Amino acid sequence: MVTAIVLIKSERNRIPDLAQKIANMKGVSEVFSVAGRYDLVAIVKVAQNEDLADVVSDAMRDQEGMLETETLIAFRAFSHEEMSAGFDLGLD
Repeated sequence: MVTAIVLIKSERNRIPDLAQKIANMKGVSEVFSVAGRYDLVAIVKVAQNEDLADVVSDAMRDQEGMLETETLIAFRAFSHEEMSAGFDLGLD
């Protein structure tokens, strides 16, 4: 499984519509509206890197109102539960 976080800058008046279109794309698990330098953050989870290119480079790029994206590919996932389990075992 390949997970990517896509940071999105959008035309302000298109944020809600763009968020909904992205949320409906195959491979997109969640879309958040956020404060800061970006307007939206999309979480993409696909089987392989080629599928990531289909979602981000092909499907997202063609959406009206999309100004800019930055894609972060996740190497490793950490959760509170995993970290707590490691400490319970005496791991640092």
